[in-house]
Amino acid sequence: MSAPENIVILGAGPTGLGAAYRLTELGHTNFRVIDRNPYIGGLAASFRDPQGFTWDIGGHVMFSHYDYYDRVFDRLMGDEYTLNNRESWVRICGRWIPYPFQNNIRYLPRQEAYECLSGLVKAQSGLGRTPSPAAATNFAEFNDAVFGDGICRLFMRPYNFKVWAHPPEMMSKTWVGERVAVIDVDRALRNVILEQDDFGWGPNNRFKFPLRGGTGEFYRRFGPVLGDRVTLGRTAIAIDHEARVVALDDGSEGRYDHLLSAIPLDILVRDVLRGPVPSHVRGAAASLVHSGGHMVGIGIRRPCPSTRCWMYFPEDNCPFYRVTYLSNYSPHMTPDRDRYYSLLCETSTSGLKPVDGSRIVEDTVRGLIASGLITREETADIVSVWHHSVDYSYPVPSVGRDAALSEIIPWLESRGIHSRGRFGMWKYEVANTDHTLMQGVELVNRLLLGEPETTIGVTYEIAVDGRGEAVHHRAPVAGSGEKRPRPEVVVIPQAAPTPVSSPRTPHA
Repeated sequence: MSAPENIVILGAGPTGLGAAYRLTELGHTNFRVIDRNPYIGGLAASFRDPQGFTWDIGGHVMFSHYDYYDRVFDRLMGDEYTLNNRESWVRICGRWIPYPFQNNIRYLPRQEAYECLSGLVKAQSGLGRTPSPAAATNFAEFNDAVFGDGICRLFMRPYNFKVWAHPPEMMSKTWVGERVAVIDVDRALRNVILEQDDFGWGPNNRFKFPLRGGTGEFYRRFGPVLGDRVTLGRTAIAIDHEARVVALDDGSEGRYDHLLSAIPLDILVRDVLRGPVPSHVRGAAASLVHSGGHMVGIGIRRPCPSTRCWMYFPEDNCPFYRVTYLSNYSPHMTPDRDRYYSLLCETSTSGLKPVDGSRIVEDTVRGLIASGLITREETADIVSVWHHSVDYSYPVPSVGRDAALSEIIPWLESRGIHSRGRFGMWKYEVANTDHTLMQGVELVNRLLLGEPETTIGVTYEIAVDGRGEAVHHRAPVAGSGEKRPRPEVVVIPQAAPTPVSSPRTPHA
């Protein structure tokens, strides 16, 4: 296919930046990136508060499935990053259990460990609530079939509701991939009887992190490369998909041949598109499900008491599902690494799991005490509190999601609109920052070079009868490696610090 005359990119997060960078690399200059925020990075942005603490919008870590992503990171960051070994834990029954929980149940009290093993044996013998993973019709039944009653009661059910803000019965099982560690009976028995630790799962066992400026520093460095082709502080308020015209909130308009949109798919269809949209497309977009989130950062004037990276919290004695020792990622995340440390706490919210935003900071501090992360005495040393909320945090892989996408995506593409990114494609299983950046890169490669997209992991086709069907394949971008059981931080020599922008709510 010949190069499109004009490409408009809505969103300066990883997807839009990846597309724009690739266009520049290929010498295609007829494009424009537009974002409603006064900064680039989207949900991957970082902010420095007045006390000198740097905060991310959620617990990002930078690991990659792609050589291309690695090359871009190296070009933009040079040697200004740390290299960290993951040390993650689960807080449950008053104990710290190494992650993944289901691989390390030997750390539980004996009664709970027995219940987990007994349920696992029954489930994998076909005697559980659901006879097999193949028979499962949703994520809850999949968990029952794989893990059994004990593991589901203690961890899988409560944790997944806390993180997704929707019950697992509403969720599909097709997204699991490398996101959920499965375990068989023999491995579980071996770990318990032989008292073996089982840390060796997951693709993010070793991760990079910018030396200064948080996760957002990497994405800020796209700015000088793209120059004046990025327009910030402007919102796309209308897209005329018949005339292929985008209208902005400053009254300006621009025509496109191809439009890459990272706007949440439900908002795009419901609020931004102008012109006739089939009722089945509008209905499919309205059926998509998501959660919002509250990020609370707590900066403490004490040396960091732990080498942990992040921790999971399935129990109801705290509002958050995950807490990150953000200060362990880089020595420059606090005013002084020897005198301060920082905790980033994440709480999900939805209509099914409402959260009082006016109380979330207070509830978070109480939860930190209840879960054993800080003491009451330590609250006197809290010197920084940062609260940031987003309406769109997780695209929930609901049972009907793929059917909905198979209606929406082909129709949009027939009008030159390519919806990509965390909420543009609505596929959590390929929604890490490396995945989403590569969604933008691969779309450009498809439009300009005729290469197929692979990261989105699904091809949407129009069947003979006119109905959309989704053809799935296992994307060749998933991987895992063996973790080292002990954390290690390698600090790469740094250059001069780069300024960090002030916090503003992003267009998620």
